[in-house]
Amino acid sequence: MRIVIDAIPLIGPLTGVGNCVYHLVTEFRRLRPDLDTTYFYGYFSRKLRFSAKTNGNLSQFAKELIKKNPILSSCARNLKSTVAGLQLRKYDLYFEPNFIPLGIRAKNMVTTVYDFSFHLYPEWHPKERVEYFLKNFFSRIQKTDFIVTTSKYVAREAREILKIEEARIKTIYLGCNAVFNMDEDDKIKMNLPENYLLFVGSLEPRKNLVSLLNAFALLPNYLKKEFKLLLVGFKGWENVEIFRLLNKMKGHVEYLGYVGDEELAHLYRKATCFVYPSLYEGFGLPPLEAMACGCPVVVSNVASLPEVCGQAAYYIDPLQVESIAEGICRVVADEALRQSLIRKGLERAKLFSWEKTAEEHLKLFEEALGS
Repeated sequence: MRIVIDAIPLIGPLTGVGNCVYHLVTEFRRLRPDLDTTYFYGYFSRKLRFSAKTNGNLSQFAKELIKKNPILSSCARNLKSTVAGLQLRKYDLYFEPNFIPLGIRAKNMVTTVYDFSFHLYPEWHPKERVEYFLKNFFSRIQKTDFIVTTSKYVAREAREILKIEEARIKTIYLGCNAVFNMDEDDKIKMNLPENYLLFVGSLEPRKNLVSLLNAFALLPNYLKKEFKLLLVGFKGWENVEIFRLLNKMKGHVEYLGYVGDEELAHLYRKATCFVYPSLYEGFGLPPLEAMACGCPVVVSNVASLPEVCGQAAYYIDPLQVESIAEGICRVVADEALRQSLIRKGLERAKLFSWEKTAEEHLKLFEEALGS
């Protein structure tokens, strides 16, 4: 099987799609070392390279690629297909793990679609991203043989929005990184509050952080004195109101920015409660990571989140600030509930692994080649 994989998501800091691609390709290499694999970084290479997972800045590797490749330097992703079309070799299978197929020549194609927020909720995204997706996604996605979705919820959206047959859509759940576990790492030293609530994710409209901050403000004074709220993740976009509230709530809420996986696992383990009031997710890895670390989870009752979290989370209505506040109070105050959520969460997290995710992808690749 001669396979080519779009590896451009590996260039920057490994979050979101880049994190998923990193785990998939490393598992592919471990499970199928016989695969004849080429990676596309804006140019084609047989070498697998990726940015450091512990650094929120561009790695030296990324800087070298940007210097070497004017397409990456100009950030014009849509021009990648022009470069890709110049390559002479035709592959058996092209795997596009990032929504929009490029002009790479292959007998078969598999593409991952994580969600349809760019189409359903364009107001949550930067204007340039929405314009690029609307210009390129719908025309190119029809050319793929199989679409991978990360939840059955997104699979239903794909059938309704793309109007394609169900047999071309395959749901493959994401995995939970093994670094997220109950084993405390004595090497991790972080200056953390004694008691805190935790949110993990980019500071962007979809994550519903304005409502979370307003819900925190509704908590009884004795809880706000005892617990801080820590926010972890990239700054994202459309976040002026979030930072206005953060400045207003200094001393009670702290934004830590991006942290590496080891530090993140430490934060999950030490947190009293993990809160994730997102308005829409195609999968939602942070709640699963928190569960694997033994942290009780309060999560939205919308989109794919109930599908992923099952009976192992306390659900809230993300559109009701009072519901978010009530969920936090309930889980923080009820020790029996906390322990029940911790036990259920640990068992739930065991169902998701990157090895299983990679195996299901490889099985789909074989199916695509045989179709």
